[in-house]
This record gives sequence, C-alpha cells and structure tokens, in this order.
Amino acid sequence: MADPRPARDPASPLGPRPWRRFLPPALFLIVVIVGWLWRQPDARVLSTFRGQAQGTTWVVKIVTPAPLTGDQNVAAGRLIDREIQAIDVAMSTWRKDSEISRFNALQATTPFPASEGFRTVVALAEDVSKASGGVFDVTVGPLVEAWGFGPDGVQRIPDEPTLAAIRERVGYQRLHIEGEALRKEVAAAHVDLSAIAQGYTVDRILEALVAAGYTDLFVEVGGETRARGQSEAGRPWQVGIERPLADEQTVHRIVPLVDTSLATSGDYRRYREQDGQRVSHTIDPRTGRPIRHHLASVTVLHARCALADAWATALNVLGPDEGYALAERLGLAALFLVRDPAGGWQEKATPAFEAVAGQQPR
Repeated sequence: MADPRPARDPASPLGPRPWRRFLPPALFLIVVIVGWLWRQPDARVLSTFRGQAQGTTWVVKIVTPAPLTGDQNVAAGRLIDREIQAIDVAMSTWRKDSEISRFNALQATTPFPASEGFRTVVALAEDVSKASGGVFDVTVGPLVEAWGFGPDGVQRIPDEPTLAAIRERVGYQRLHIEGEALRKEVAAAHVDLSAIAQGYTVDRILEALVAAGYTDLFVEVGGETRARGQSEAGRPWQVGIERPLADEQTVHRIVPLVDTSLATSGDYRRYREQDGQRVSHTIDPRTGRPIRHHLASVTVLHARCALADAWATALNVLGPDEGYALAERLGLAALFLVRDPAGGWQEKATPAFEAVAGQQPR
C-alpha cells in the first residue's frame, strides 16, 4: 500500500509541514480521529409500529436522532391508532355503526350530515371520477357484488335485466356534497370508498406524525405507501413493486420514495376462472362488466396517497392503452405491466414515472 504521507522536501529537514514536528504522534492521531467523527452524520434510530385495520395490515416507521422514550413511543402509537380509528368509524363498510354504513342504509334522498374526513374523501374521489371520464366510481359496489365479488362470495354471472336495474343506482354523478352533508339522488345508491380510503389513511397518519414533530417517516396500509425524509441509512426510502404473479410475491422493480406516495392496482390476485374466461373483480362502470384487457397491474406515484390509490384503480379500469394515454396527458407518474401472449409481461412507464424511478434497478 502506498505511503499516504507527502514526500519530504529535501530543502527542509522538516518536510513540507513543519508544524507536525511539534505534535506528538499519538496526539496527532487523536485529532484526526476526532475530526473524522465530528464530520459523521448524527445517529439515526428506526422505530417500527405494526398492526391490523381495515381488513389488512399496516406499518409505520419513524426515524429519529435518538431512541424514542417510553412516553414518546406510547404517544406515537396512540396517535397512529387515533387516525386509523377515526377513518374506520367514518368509512368502514364492515361496521354497521360507521357513517358510510348508515348513509348506505338510508333509503332516502335527504341530506346526511357527514364528518369532514368523509366529505374530503368523497370530494377527492369525485375529482378523479371527473378527470377519468367516470371510470373511478365509488358507487360501483352493487355491480361488484352482482358479479360475485361481494361479501357473500357467491359466484354468479348476472343477466342483462339485472345489470340494467343495478346500473340505475350506480354513477358518481348521483352523489353530492352539500355543505356539511352528503346526498344521493337515488335512495338505493351504495357508496364504497375502499379504492381510496386506505390511501387517505396513509396521508392522515403521516401528516399527523409530521404535525407532532417527526420528519423522517414511512407509512404503509394494505400496500399503499407514503414516505417523507430519509430512512435510517440516511437515504431515500425504497419500495418494491410486485411482479403480477398470482402464486408468489416477487419484486419486479425498486423505486425511491422521496416525499411522495405509491399505490398499485391489479387483478392478478383477485379474480376467478369461469367457462374458460378470466373474470376480474374490477368492474368498468361504463359497461357494468369486468374489465377484459391485458393489463396485469398499474402503479402510480403521487404526492397524496389517496390520489395515488384512486388513480391506480382508474388507470387499471381504462387498461394499458387508454389508461396510458390519459396518464401521459395528465402528467401522472404511472407504470403499467401488461400481459403478453407468451405468458410474461411488458412494461410501459410514463415519462413522469421514469423521471422519478427510471434510474433505479429493475
């Protein structure tokens, strides 16, 4: 190994740095070590919280300069739980006493007093519905059930009269926000926010933790993810996008999340084969039928996780061609994985997606 010391100046008995003559070797070494340590970044400690809610699992990671105290740990856990419970009480269709369940049970077209969170999510959903030509529709639940993907799990194929009758009460245009209330035009209309509420939950948790003073965060609920700041390693948080395989979990591509969110929608796990045909659980509100294109999954990056969640669903309904064209036109960061005849898939990424993740390993 080469000697790192500078060559001695033959004109000087002390070489080029005569001050070293007056510094004992041991003390010089200590100064060098202290100087090196002084330049190191502060220690970064990871605290992880986990749980189950909304029929799925959630993970929250907080990075701090020092370990959380017992009181800080308890307070953070309670804050996370409070946000999850608030959304559960407002938007869970599995709870008969939730706001959304009571709204759905209301067989009337009179205004229904709704919480701010409930109204906010409906408003966000309406924005995506309008921008997507109505393919994102929070009233589509009755059609999902009609095709056998509801809570009862009974497989069925509805006939045309049944579909026609159901479509009379489906349509985002039939749902209105009026002041601090919601109103439906058709008394039998049914609202399901599952395609946006998990992303909204992620937003609420992260924003509450930021308000509490935390700056480096990773929040994931049911696969919908948002990150802020950096990981414990001092680098951007990294998230893997799954390969669209029904029987295994394998990472297809890794992307960095730099103060942004990621959500994926696909039919590679929730579908059934019937009469030799693949029947997807994703329903196109325009036809009342399951989607029939070859898109396996679509991943969206967006500043707000609720919108990443909703747009992933909308683009999944539209498919690899129509969906890609809309995403490109709106400047959405989206990655489409499309099945090919050989049984694999092709990747189509919008320019906005590649600008964020194009240099990451595949």
